[in-house]
Amino acid sequence: MTLLTTVFAAIISTVVWYKNLPGNEMRTGILCWMYWGASLMWFVDAVFEYLELGADYFTPELADMVNDFYLGLSVVALGLIIWLVRLLYLDPKGVLKEVLFKKK
Repeated sequence: MTLLTTVFAAIISTVVWYKNLPGNEMRTGILCWMYWGASLMWFVDAVFEYLELGADYFTPELADMVNDFYLGLSVVALGLIIWLVRLLYLDPKGVLKEVLFKKK
């Protein structure tokens, strides 16, 4: 479930990045890289787990699937938090700079 969650997040973020390519003011490229990196990490984990468990890998317990899904959602949320903090720090449109340094 962690692999599926991060792959879906990677696909969605890649579509959003590609759609906004000419301007790319939201800087979604970093989000794509984080999610594709997480997907690659979970893929390698799945391969090694399959080598360890064999055919039992394809019949997980419900509790394990729910835990893996929550872990995948946590990874997606952490990626969004990192992207948002970076976006606010870079402030490509200058909105925060304008609000913070606004003279009265």
